[in-house]
Amino acid sequence: MRSLKCMSSKSAPILAETSHPRLLWRLPLAAACVVTLAAAAHAAESPDAALAALLNEARAAATPDACAHGAAEDRLVLAFCAGHLRIGVRVEYPLFASRAGARREGYEIDVANALAQKLGVEADFVNVKAANRIAMLGDDSVDLVIATMGDNTQRETQVRFVRPHYYQSQTVLVGPPEAVVTGWPDVRDRTVCATVGNASNAELVTNGVRLMLFDDASLLPERLADQTCAFAAQDDSFFAYSFTLPDFAASFSEKFGFSELPWGMGVAREGSDKLARALDLTSQLFHRDGVFLAAARANRIHTAFLERQQAVWSRPGCDRDGGASDPACVLPGANAELQATPFAGQVAAFEHWFDGWSGFELSLPMLKTAAAWSLFLNGAANSLILIAGALMSTLVFALGFGFATGARSPLLRWPARGVTVALQSSPILLTLVITAALMHALVPSSPAMALGAAIVALGLANGSNAGQAIAEAYVTLRAEQGRAAGDPKGLFARALHRSSTQIVAFLINAAKGTPIASFIGAPELLSALTDITSFSSGRATTYTLLLVFYTAVVAIVVWLCRRFQVLFARSSVAA
Repeated sequence: MRSLKCMSSKSAPILAETSHPRLLWRLPLAAACVVTLAAAAHAAESPDAALAALLNEARAAATPDACAHGAAEDRLVLAFCAGHLRIGVRVEYPLFASRAGARREGYEIDVANALAQKLGVEADFVNVKAANRIAMLGDDSVDLVIATMGDNTQRETQVRFVRPHYYQSQTVLVGPPEAVVTGWPDVRDRTVCATVGNASNAELVTNGVRLMLFDDASLLPERLADQTCAFAAQDDSFFAYSFTLPDFAASFSEKFGFSELPWGMGVAREGSDKLARALDLTSQLFHRDGVFLAAARANRIHTAFLERQQAVWSRPGCDRDGGASDPACVLPGANAELQATPFAGQVAAFEHWFDGWSGFELSLPMLKTAAAWSLFLNGAANSLILIAGALMSTLVFALGFGFATGARSPLLRWPARGVTVALQSSPILLTLVITAALMHALVPSSPAMALGAAIVALGLANGSNAGQAIAEAYVTLRAEQGRAAGDPKGLFARALHRSSTQIVAFLINAAKGTPIASFIGAPELLSALTDITSFSSGRATTYTLLLVFYTAVVAIVVWLCRRFQVLFARSSVAA
C-alpha cells in the first residue's frame, strides 16, 4: 500500500509532485495533509492548549516543599497549594452579587464559580466593597476581585485587569415615561440625582446638568419614587434589578445612556502574572463558548455586550493564545483622564512643595482639570454677581420698607408692617423657595432665573429688617421734632444716618447668606464646588477654598460699608 507522510517542511514539495500525471493519486492525500497541518498549527496556538499548558506548569510548581516553605511566587501556584482561590465579591448588588444567609447568587457569583471550576480549585468568597476592593488585592487579602469594577486608565496603575472584559455598563438617565428626553439639550439646567464619586458626573456637569448628590446609590430608586428626584443617573447595571420590579418598571424608563465602561476582573500587579494569564485565556474561552452569555441570561441582565463579544472571540484572528493582547480583539480601558489646565503642572508642583513643607497633603483638583476649572470660574463669577445683586436689593428694599413702614398714612404703613412681620418670621430657605416658585411661574426655569430669585429673596429678607430699623429711627426723629413741625427737609436722611449701623449689619448678612442660593439651583460657587467634588477628590481642600473666598468677599463688603458709613456721616454733618 502506498503511503505519504505529512510534514510541514515537506508540504510544498509534496504538492509540487502532484502535478505529475502519474502522481495524481496523491492529490487527495496532499490536501488532507494541508488540512491536518493547518489544524495542528491552530491547535498549537489555541487558547485551550495554552491554558492547559499553563495550568499543568503551575500544578507542577505546587510541590509540597514549595507550598510548605512559601517558595511559590505566583498566586496561581499558591491557589493550587491551598486548593482554593480567594475571590472578592460584593454582597449588595442585586442580579450581580448578593447574599441571603449562606447563599450567594448573581452573575458575578456564577462567573466566579465557573472560573474556579475551570482552574480546578474551590471558590473561596470574600466580601469586598467599592472602597476597599483594590486595597484588599494589594494587601493579599484576596487573589482576584470580581466586583463590578470598571476598567479605566486611572485604576490600571493600581490593579492588573483581566482581558477580555467580562461585562460592560453605561450610565443611564432614568425618569418618568411621560418626560420626553432624548439627549443633553433636554436636561440642560435641570437637576439630576447622582452619587458622589461617579466618574460620569463630569460629563453630566459639563453638559449643563445640575446635580443633587447622594452618598449611597440605593437611595436613588426611593428618591425617584417619592419625587424628590425628577431624574436619576447611575449605571444601567444598578437599575437592572429595579426594572425587574413591576411598580418601578411601570413608573420609570431609561432615557439615554452615556459613559460606557468595560468591567474587568482584577488581580494584584505584583506576584500574579501566571494567574492573570490563566484568567485572560479563560475569559477568552468563556466568551467564545458562551459561558458569560449563559450566566447573564440566567440572571436577567443585559446581554448585548456579551453577544457582541462572543462574535469577536469566535473569529479565527482572536481565537488564539495571543488574542487577549491584540488591540483588534480586546477593548481598552476607559479613558478616565480629564483634560488638564495649562497650569496643572505648576499646581501639582505647588501641592508637592506644600506637602513637604507642612506635612499636610494638599489637593487642588479645581485648578488641575479643565472641566473643574471652568466650573470654578463660572461659580466664582456668579457668586460675585449674586453678592452685588443681594447688596443692591437689600439696600433698595431697606429704603422702601423704611419709608413705607414709617409713613403717616395707615394705608401704606400697615400693609408694609404686615409684609415685614411675615418676612421676619419666615425662614430664609422658605423665602427663597417661594420667590423661586413665583418667578418660575412668570419666566422659564434657568440658572439666570435662580440667580434673580435669590437676589430678590435675600434682598427681601435682609431689607425688611434694615427697613424696620430705618422706620423706627424715622418715627423717633419725627416725634423729637414735634408733630406741629411736620417733616423737615432731610429728616429721612437723618433716619438713615441713625440706623446706618443696622443697615450695614444686614448688608453684611446678605453677602454672607448668598451660598444658600444653591438650594434653589443658583449656579454660584458652592453649587459649582459641589459639582466638582462629585467627580474629583480633595473635598476638604475644595470647601476650605470656599471658606477663604467668602471670608475675603465679606471682608471687602465690610470695608466698603464702613467707608460708605463714614462718608455718609460726614455729608450729614456738613448738611
